[in-house]
Amino acid sequence: MKITFYGHACLGIEVNDINILVDPFISANKNASHINIDTLKADYILLTHAHQDHILDAEAIAKRTNAVIVSNFEVANFYETKGLEVHPMNHGGSWDFEFGTVKYVNAIHTSSFPDGSYGGQPGGFVIEGEHKNIYIAGDTALTMDMKLIPLRTKLDLAILPMGDNFTMGIDDAITASDFVECDKVLGYHFDTFGYIEIDHEEAKRKFFDKNKDLMLLEIGESIEL
Repeated sequence: MKITFYGHACLGIEVNDINILVDPFISANKNASHINIDTLKADYILLTHAHQDHILDAEAIAKRTNAVIVSNFEVANFYETKGLEVHPMNHGGSWDFEFGTVKYVNAIHTSSFPDGSYGGQPGGFVIEGEHKNIYIAGDTALTMDMKLIPLRTKLDLAILPMGDNFTMGIDDAITASDFVECDKVLGYHFDTFGYIEIDHEEAKRKFFDKNKDLMLLEIGESIEL
């Protein structure tokens, strides 16, 4: 499993030659100006919720690639009315896709489309594929529901927001890694706006002091699990 960070909360995941894109917000992210959305591969696009900084490029990429959009019922329905292929989900539900099993799990946040219309309830994804298990938290506060995840799934990587203000900050992300019982963490949702800028070295030190491994990738950088 290969995971590429495209800035903000956008990830590319490759599993058995299947390309998954998560929360594509690239074209309006000045920090990701070197990423060309017209060259990105996508067989599936996973959307955690309807906020613009998570869906901005989803429609354009899905139209070009014929990717299946996977999200909550309301977000999926929004894109289905545009003629795109979708797979709707809701909290607690799982589905076996060609690349592995996806479970839509709780997140504490808000969710509305850029025009203010209802975007359903936000969520995160637990993905089990290629003998590796990852948790993509989406935009969320620290929540006790995270403790449910390790009851079913032994995680290899937790992908957690840590920019604070709109989501968890560094200290809550450390606690979240305790809750999901995963000490290998990839941080995201930071530095895109002034509200969510973080001190990278301090963040890494705090995780290290708790015997945890925090990765803060450069935009376009990848890791292999």
